[in-house]
Amino acid sequence: MAPPSGHSLLLTSALGILVLGCFTGGQRNSTLIFTKENTIRNCTCSADVRDCDYTLANLMCSCHTVLPSAIEQTSYDDRLTVWFTDASALGLLLNFTLVRDLKLSLCSPNTLPTEYLAICGLERLRVNTEARRPLPEQSLLIHNGRESEPGEKPAWLPGGRHTCMCISFLDVALFNGNSSLKAYSIENVANTTNHFPHFSYFETFPILSNQSYVVTFIY
Repeated sequence: MAPPSGHSLLLTSALGILVLGCFTGGQRNSTLIFTKENTIRNCTCSADVRDCDYTLANLMCSCHTVLPSAIEQTSYDDRLTVWFTDASALGLLLNFTLVRDLKLSLCSPNTLPTEYLAICGLERLRVNTEARRPLPEQSLLIHNGRESEPGEKPAWLPGGRHTCMCISFLDVALFNGNSSLKAYSIENVANTTNHFPHFSYFETFPILSNQSYVVTFIY
């Protein structure tokens, strides 16, 4: 059989690139952050990585180390996955951060204390507790009382803080139990301090006048 001509090879290569583009064009990168041995790794991943597989994450994703002192408040438009081993690291990474689609994976058998994590704009939450209890992943959709456009950016306040009209408080102790993931929301909260006088987390909350808030508790 005669070898294929240069024109045939060129056509075959072009078709191969086109097919590959059909499979990869719809994929979107996601962000993975994990803590291990007092280090924080921030990764951009083009495919899902098995939970708590640090070696695989370093191989499959583009990762870099972040110093705890360099952590700044930011926002995540795409999916964010966080692997964590203790509540303090989780608070450092996520408190009052804007995240719409979040997955939290506990990578330690440790018992977690009752502490609240404050997340802005959360619409979808997934949790994995396999490292502690062999339970299937749980997922929760949160109605935040307002419609948001894809790629919508938050409004920023002086001093680098963004507005947070929809805030979710997640009790990290939920990773200890066997119960299903639950949430309830309170809409049209005009004054968070008056509405929750004994909830100290609102003391550092950026309040805007003439605005109403949606407050969600996840447990």
